[in-house]
Amino acid sequence: MKVYGGTTAHIGMNPKLNQLQPYPFQKLRDLFEGITPNPAYTPISLQIGEPKHPTPHFICQTLADNLDAMARYPTTLGIKSLRSSIAAWLTRRYGLPAINPDTEVIPVNGSREALFSFAQAVIDTSMPGPVVICPNPFYQIYEGAALLAGAETYFINTLPDSQFKLDFAQVPDEIWLRTQLIYVCSPNNPTGRVMSLAEWQQLFALSDRYGFVIAADECYSEIYFDEAQPPLGALEAAHRSGRRGFPRLVVFSSLSKRSNVPGMRSGFVAGDAAILEKFLLYRTYHGSTMNPAVQAASAAAWNDETHVVENRQQYSEKFNTIVALLTGSLPVTMPDAAFYLWVRTPMNDVEFTKQLYQEYHVTILPGSYLAREAHGVNPGENFVRIALVASLAECVEAIDRIKSLIARQA
Repeated sequence: MKVYGGTTAHIGMNPKLNQLQPYPFQKLRDLFEGITPNPAYTPISLQIGEPKHPTPHFICQTLADNLDAMARYPTTLGIKSLRSSIAAWLTRRYGLPAINPDTEVIPVNGSREALFSFAQAVIDTSMPGPVVICPNPFYQIYEGAALLAGAETYFINTLPDSQFKLDFAQVPDEIWLRTQLIYVCSPNNPTGRVMSLAEWQQLFALSDRYGFVIAADECYSEIYFDEAQPPLGALEAAHRSGRRGFPRLVVFSSLSKRSNVPGMRSGFVAGDAAILEKFLLYRTYHGSTMNPAVQAASAAAWNDETHVVENRQQYSEKFNTIVALLTGSLPVTMPDAAFYLWVRTPMNDVEFTKQLYQEYHVTILPGSYLAREAHGVNPGENFVRIALVASLAECVEAIDRIKSLIARQA
């Protein structure tokens, strides 16, 4: 309530905001409040998926060379050269037929804002009880997008007993009938699992039967460990399944992890042209246009693969080293892709995270903070997510400290 000229007025806010839960990193700050880490150790932060490798010089230079473009308003659809570079990258990377840069690609300000706004454009609240399906654990943007769009969330638990597979059999027919959108993440955050062609085909069949849209989050697609086996993409799976025009399928990708430019906020959406036409209309009003200089730098980044291969080599070295160091101390295996280790802890994940921070000044993220209790279980409990984004030396030091904590508990 607020007083204006002696009268009291109610300030209306969207009541759906009350459904939003604290972000995982806010919960982590709350967990650490009042704790003084052991001063004998320097801090090592492995809790957030923020790339730490240097941004390639040619991207920075292209950005600087195009600063004069800041004098012009950018268009929502972006410049043709950027869309063409993205379309060409998609065809090279996934062996696709020609992608139409005018109708099947839209540049976005990073995948995060697009993943959120997409639900606002897709969900039809005139239909009774709309549902958005999310994996669990999950990227919290999916949940927030669904709730603020006026939909109910339904979680598919990804569990170690099934190798963290999205088990669509967990969803009853009554839910599928109300589902309008499903978020999938492959390579997955936090498990690192990549969906198989058979899994994609099962999901496509469900989409055909029930009519929902698939939002495929692929922001980790370019961090993998075998150059001969890049992760399967959603558009690639659709093409290999004979699906023309990518019906009810939109993928979300980003330069942040691929090219170490999280501050540029640059990504794209691609897929079903009919859906993207409506999404573009929404974005015209939403106002999410990409900085012109960033567009030029993004086109240069999508046109180059050398820096991406070098980036992967750094992650491969870290993962091979760290997995070998952890073997015997914690149950750990190489993920299919992405830069996270999803590791089962020998004790409660929150307490493990708290002790590691307090006693050894290493910050990781409790798995339960990335999940919701669903169907009687929180699938993140007794797991932690370790983001191997720091230098190799820091990662090795962090693992040595983790092993020290485990040894003290034995």
